[in-house]
Amino acid sequence: MIVLTGSIATGKSSTCKILKKHGFTVVDADEIAKKLIDAKVIKKLFGSKYVNGNEIDRKALGNLIFNNSDKREMLNSYIHPLIREEIYKQVLSLEVKKIKYIVDIPLYFESAQYDAKMVILVYCPKELQIKRLMSRDGLNYHDALIRVNSQMNIEEKKRKADYIIDNSSNEIHLESEVEKFMVYLTHFFLEKSRFS
Repeated sequence: MIVLTGSIATGKSSTCKILKKHGFTVVDADEIAKKLIDAKVIKKLFGSKYVNGNEIDRKALGNLIFNNSDKREMLNSYIHPLIREEIYKQVLSLEVKKIKYIVDIPLYFESAQYDAKMVILVYCPKELQIKRLMSRDGLNYHDALIRVNSQMNIEEKKRKADYIIDNSSNEIHLESEVEKFMVYLTHFFLEKSRFS
């Protein structure tokens, strides 16, 4: 399993779009989570003020989760085993069909419960994360900082990753970084096959 990770607003989604253009299927942990977490689950875990009818009030839930580490841990403890089970099911199906894939797990290092052959980090510096998050979600600096700080520091993730895709510049630069990664990946599998 090859895992793509990063942190909030580092550019995982943009990177995944480029990888799809290169023929990769992306197994997306966030998409799986959205399917698994419905209003009933949120109501049961946190109460009815975080749902509107059959819909989750994502803004209210986000404020709760990012500002309260105990509540965040409660949600993660509930959802991570379910996400992991679904990821392995999808990965097995893709491997049987010999389809090339990448698994997008934003909280890979935080959960650390996956067996990955390689971990790729989509990286940009923390201040750029905050700036992008403010622009993307219309947050003030304080709220953006809380969200960024709720995850493992990006520099620590950088030290742990096997490969870095730098997304500190523009889309053209990101495209070239993914192209470099494709070359690296080809060499990686050639080496693996030579010694296995």
